[in-house]
Amino acid sequence: MTTHPPRTAAPALDLDLDKLLAARLLAVRARPYLATALFALHPVASRNVPTMAVDRYWRCYVSPVYVAATPLEELAGVWVHEVSHLLRDHHGRGDRVAREQGFDGPGERLRTNIAADCEINDDVYGDGLPRPDDVVLPETLGLESGLLMEEYLRRFRLGAHTRTLVWLDCGSGADGLEREWDLGPDGAHGLTDQERDAVRFRVAQGIVGRPGRTPRRWRRWAEEVFHPPQPWRDLLGAAMRSAVAASGSGDDYSYGRPARRSASVPGAVLPSLRRTPPRVSVVVDTSGSVGDAELGSALLEVTAISRAVGGRRDLVSVVPCDAASHEVHRLCRAEGVPLVGGGGTDLRAGFARALTARPRPDVLVVLTDGQTRWPASRPPCRTVVGLFPRPGRPVDEDSPEYVPDTPPEWARVVTIGDPHG
Repeated sequence: MTTHPPRTAAPALDLDLDKLLAARLLAVRARPYLATALFALHPVASRNVPTMAVDRYWRCYVSPVYVAATPLEELAGVWVHEVSHLLRDHHGRGDRVAREQGFDGPGERLRTNIAADCEINDDVYGDGLPRPDDVVLPETLGLESGLLMEEYLRRFRLGAHTRTLVWLDCGSGADGLEREWDLGPDGAHGLTDQERDAVRFRVAQGIVGRPGRTPRRWRRWAEEVFHPPQPWRDLLGAAMRSAVAASGSGDDYSYGRPARRSASVPGAVLPSLRRTPPRVSVVVDTSGSVGDAELGSALLEVTAISRAVGGRRDLVSVVPCDAASHEVHRLCRAEGVPLVGGGGTDLRAGFARALTARPRPDVLVVLTDGQTRWPASRPPCRTVVGLFPRPGRPVDEDSPEYVPDTPPEWARVVTIGDPHG
C-alpha cells in the first residue's frame, strides 16, 4: 500500500510592503496635492480583503495576493482612489443617505460604493496613473459625469448592468457599512476625529494656496472645506428639521420599504410613511449695496444648503432680487446661478415670487444686508434670514431713504460669518 505524505496548506503570501509603499510614492508624485492624505493612510495586511479597502479611521486594508499580482502604476492609482473616498467623506454621506432612505443592507451599500466611485474616478486616473479595464465610471452605467454620489444614487438601481460589479468593495470608508476585517475605533493606528479633520484641512489649504493643475472638482471641494464653517448653518438645519416635522410636511408613503404592520395582514403589503427633505427657496439680495464678496459668500451658502438637504439640488431654488424679483433658478451648480440685479432693495418682491412657486417651499432662506422693506405678515413657512455683516458702516437715520436693518420678529435671524451665530 502506498502511503501519501499528509497534505499541508499552501504557505500564506506575505505582504510586499516595499512594493506597496513604492506605489504610494508614485501616487504622491502623480498627485502631489494629495500627499498629506496619502501619507496619513496606515496600511494593514488582510487576507479577507478582495483588493484594497479603507475604513473611516484612515486604515488601508490590503490583500497581499492583490499587491503581488498588480503592476506598480496600477497600485498607485488605487492608493489615490481609496484616499479620495475618505477625503470626500463618502462613509459619512453614505450613512446619511442610509438613514434618510431607510436602507442598510449589503446590496444598497454596494450601490452606494458604485455611486461614490462614479463621483471620484474621473479625477483619479490619467496623467501618470493608468486606468484599469474594470474601473467604474459614470458612462459604465449610462450616466453623465461630474455629479455627486447622492445624485448618482437616485439615477440607477442594481440589475443586469451592474452584475459585473459585485466584486467591488472599497470598505466601510467608502459606504459606511462596517466590515469583518475592520479594527474599529479602538484598534491600532486609527486617526481621531480631530486628526482626520486636520488632514482634510491641510489638503484643502494646499489646493487653495497653489491650485496649479489641480482638477476643477478638487478645487471646488477644497474651497468648501477651506471656507470656515458658519454657525448659522446649524440654525438653518434646525429650522428645516422643524419644517419637516410639522404635520403633513415632507410625509409620503412608499412601498420601497413595507410597513412593519404588514406582517399582521397576511397577503397584503402596506406602505410605510417616509420623511423627505424639505424644499428650500433662497432669496438673494442683489441690490447695489451688496458687494461682490458678499454675493460670492451667498453662493457658498447656497452650496451648503444643497448639502443640508442631502445633495437634492432639485429641492433648492434661488431667487435673485433687488427692487424686483428676477427669474427663479433651480439649482444645478451654485456657481452657475446668475445673481443679476444692482438696483434698489425691496425683498418683498422676492418673498412673493418664492411663495408663489409650485410646489411651495417648506423653508425660506433670505441672504441680505438688511437694508430692505419686509413683508407685513408672516410667510406660511419657516423663514431664516442670513445677514451680511456691516462693520463700521456709517448710517444716517435722518435720511428719507434710511431703512432699518432689523428683520421682523417672525424671522430667525443670524449673521453670516459671526462666530457666535
